[in-house]
Amino acid sequence: MASNEIFIGKNSTINETIQELSEIIDTVNPDSVILLGDVKSSIKAISRNEWEEVPMFFEEIRKKCEVILVPGNHDANIQRLVPDNITMISSTGMVEENILLTHGHTMPSENFSHVNRIIMGHLHPIFFHEDSIINEQRVWVSIITDKENIFPNKSGEIEITIIPSFNRYFYATHRKKHKKSISPIIDKIKTISTAKIVTLDGTIIGNESMIDHVI
Repeated sequence: MASNEIFIGKNSTINETIQELSEIIDTVNPDSVILLGDVKSSIKAISRNEWEEVPMFFEEIRKKCEVILVPGNHDANIQRLVPDNITMISSTGMVEENILLTHGHTMPSENFSHVNRIIMGHLHPIFFHEDSIINEQRVWVSIITDKENIFPNKSGEIEITIIPSFNRYFYATHRKKHKKSISPIIDKIKTISTAKIVTLDGTIIGNESMIDHVI
């Protein structure tokens, strides 16, 4: 937006994000919120806006419930922005009820090989199909594959769920302008048993044959 000289007001996007997430928390009433990385945008540095907006985001959400951060590849030096009452863990992720919650830019170690599901971000899936009314919109992706692709010493299947960006302004205006992230987890998948592509409102719009349209 800034590169096209579109400005929507100081703190507008972060305030919208806080409000949207707060409404979800009020509805679901969770014990904690787990953030799967890329809370900030700049990769190595901390931008001028981030010095103000990132602490404000954490402080407002922490008023609602516990907040746990799994850092992503954009979160370098984020410890300088995180308030003391926020739990920040290793970027390798955390396990909750046999589910590995991770950002997705690192390969999980064999220590996590007992899990049967991985929930990750990083790839920010967007659906590309020029004839579709949801072309260039954020989607969820669920993949079932052989577990040995991720953990060579294990058999059976594992489900990998790739979550869309929570930021509503993260979308593509043209496929060629959508720079794909690279995930070692997805790169290890040789074959996909089944897959689902799901819109933000929960509508299934595709299967494994359409994976190339989103990641």
